[in-house]
Amino acid sequence: MTKKKGGIVIALGGNAISKPGLRGTIQEQFYSTIESMEHVAELYINGFDRILITHGNGPQIGAAILRSEIASKSVYPLPMDICDADTQGGMGYMIQQVLGNCLRKRGAKEATAVSVVTQVLVDAHDPAFDNPTKPVGLFYTEAEAKEMMAGRGWTMSEDAGRGWRRVVPSPKPIRALEADAIKTMFERGYIVIAGGGGGIPVSINRYNHHYGVEAVIDKDLTSALLANEVGATTLLIMTGVEYAYIGFGAPNQRPLTNVSAAELKKYLDAGEFADGSMKPKIEACLNFLEAGGEEAIITSISRSLAALRGRVGTHVKP
Repeated sequence: MTKKKGGIVIALGGNAISKPGLRGTIQEQFYSTIESMEHVAELYINGFDRILITHGNGPQIGAAILRSEIASKSVYPLPMDICDADTQGGMGYMIQQVLGNCLRKRGAKEATAVSVVTQVLVDAHDPAFDNPTKPVGLFYTEAEAKEMMAGRGWTMSEDAGRGWRRVVPSPKPIRALEADAIKTMFERGYIVIAGGGGGIPVSINRYNHHYGVEAVIDKDLTSALLANEVGATTLLIMTGVEYAYIGFGAPNQRPLTNVSAAELKKYLDAGEFADGSMKPKIEACLNFLEAGGEEAIITSISRSLAALRGRVGTHVKP
């Protein structure tokens, strides 16, 4: 195995663990994780052996909140930061176990994957806290929503005629509290799984104590932050398509192959990328490069090795 210089951060999309159209049972999540980790194992044995993995947790955090809400009359409810921590642990366990099996099957017995429950600092005065927009949890009637808002202090909004849902802020990540430990393991050759779901959002009070906040951090922005904090040279953002596109969905859509950060920023400012879909991935690429990263790549996980070899995917450089 010829080792490649630097290291990579792999930002797994939601489809890597929970496939659309499935119920999302634990068994189904394991099957999807096996499919994804086969590709990650191929990267490792082809010389890309300094790896940090981040992942989304949208379906899992939604299910955790639903379980808590449904059972709230029988057992104590779980706040969002605890749900975040629970999903980071459970999903990290799945990834590290499955990846370990995939690597041993390929003879890479020396490889060890480890998960880090990751807290990510956010600014308590981030403007996002004044405008919660991220829907989570169950749908409620208007009467039930008013009761929740009065009794629990939630912010809720009507969701496209389907009912009322809780909405939470999505603040910008500032730093990962465990970044030094993550970097140490990354540099020593461990495959680190960190920043799951964007990390557990925490803030700091006047006594210099950290505390969890009810919010959701975008996972791609946290992935870029972690990539810079550990000194990775490449940010590899996995999604459901092989390229980022201009005019996506139109008859004349065009894939972006090799593009500069400045050119990509022009497309972003022109509104080419959808909110909550490709836009945060583009923003993450630009953040990573602006902070010193060498290359950001957007592609599908099945094409990740080909992308790292320059054959496919959207490649962004400073």
